[in-house]
Amino acid sequence: MGAAMLQYGATLPDGTSVQDADRSVWDKVFAELVHEGFDHVDFTDSWLRPGDLSPDRLAELKSSLDDAGLGVTAISVVRRSVIAPDPQVAQDNFDYALRTIDAVKYLGSSVLSIGLHMPLTDEQKQAHWFWLVDGHKDPADDPDTWALAVERLQKISDAAAIQGINVSLEMYEDTYVGTADSAVQLVKDIDRSNCGLNPDIGNIVRLHREIESPESMLAKMLPYTNYWHIKNYLRDYDPATGAYFSAPAPLSSGFISYRRAIEMALEVGFDGPICLENYGGDGLSVCAQNREYLRGILKFNLGA
Repeated sequence: MGAAMLQYGATLPDGTSVQDADRSVWDKVFAELVHEGFDHVDFTDSWLRPGDLSPDRLAELKSSLDDAGLGVTAISVVRRSVIAPDPQVAQDNFDYALRTIDAVKYLGSSVLSIGLHMPLTDEQKQAHWFWLVDGHKDPADDPDTWALAVERLQKISDAAAIQGINVSLEMYEDTYVGTADSAVQLVKDIDRSNCGLNPDIGNIVRLHREIESPESMLAKMLPYTNYWHIKNYLRDYDPATGAYFSAPAPLSSGFISYRRAIEMALEVGFDGPICLENYGGDGLSVCAQNREYLRGILKFNLGA
């Protein structure tokens, strides 16, 4: 179980990008992860992009990880859709995904998590929580764009397979991985043994709209799951006013029953890595608590 990097910003107080920062900056972050009991990290690329590091800098990153005693569960490519509306942006994102495969291999990981979500809009950036404002939507009933997504994700999966790496498609609203049914159909159309799903249903539960039940979504997606971003939210709905409410919550306190989710995952044979995420507040401490909560459930179910 790895810690996500959502709680760390991509820019330092002096304006320096984490991407260009001295290795000592990375060392301090990794030391903090270890202090909180983590032995793995998920490189959420909103913090740092291993796929864009020079060979020397990538070697520095690996040395920093090794010195801290941290393994890498995955590199998560976010908001870099390979079917972005601008063809050049889509091509650049595709090329970046291929470069990131090499970084996954070099850092000793076995998973590239990738989604079809786009950068936040200005309105989303200004909102208290960005998911309260609708963002980009993949075009519905557009066979050409769907086919392009399949083609490019097949090529990414094929390139990853050569390196012994799995590709995991992250669930995210209003994309072709935005519902359980669409996600399963997409992975079936891609039809590559190393391409599966990352059923990040927290991305759906937090939405202020009607959703499919968590258990129903997981029942459909878990048989295809090879990686898993896990987080939870409070969720409420008032039928009298039509108002929804959601906010980040520890795994044990939120709307999704992860006790049941883990049981379901084990029933279908899931044995892949997990990334723990949390937005807002002291996200790292919440993730550390969530790690211990999941370990307790796993120990009970595995008889260890």
